[in-house]
Amino acid sequence: MDLQTSIKSSIRDIPDFPKPGILFKDITPVLADPALCNEIVEEIYRQLKTKKVDGIVGIESRGFLFGMMLAQKLKVPFLPVRKKGKLPFKTYSYEYSLEYGSAVMEMHIDSVKEGSSVVIHDDLLATGGTAAAAAELVKMQGGIVTAFSFLISLDFLNGKERLTSHSTNILSLVNY
Repeated sequence: MDLQTSIKSSIRDIPDFPKPGILFKDITPVLADPALCNEIVEEIYRQLKTKKVDGIVGIESRGFLFGMMLAQKLKVPFLPVRKKGKLPFKTYSYEYSLEYGSAVMEMHIDSVKEGSSVVIHDDLLATGGTAAAAAELVKMQGGIVTAFSFLISLDFLNGKERLTSHSTNILSLVNY
């Protein structure tokens, strides 16, 4: 079985979560399979290893899971982006629009060194708002977004379109 098929067969669909009409893609069964997790990290690493990567930016919270493993594999720092009020040091903040309302993401002011190239990682690309906010936080510090990486992309929500102004290198292992 190829990697995409293995991942898709492990993802659990949860209807009407977190609200009616949403089909939630639950990666918990993927995380319960250490061999599959290792294959996922190896594949993303394979796609990134020829690029200049000075850090992996992981988006709270599920972006931390594979993001940290990728950072370790690439031997670069892991740089967390979190919801407002969760980081203890001075932060840059970026507010962005959601379907209903807005949200604020933050990153420590000393996370990204000026001129450094980072990969922004999350488990899922939907509309692209959170990943674009993370890219703005990287830009505030003078960093460059080399690539975005996702385990899953919900292509029908057109999230990639929102990210291409930050980087056209957008990889995902499973597309719906």
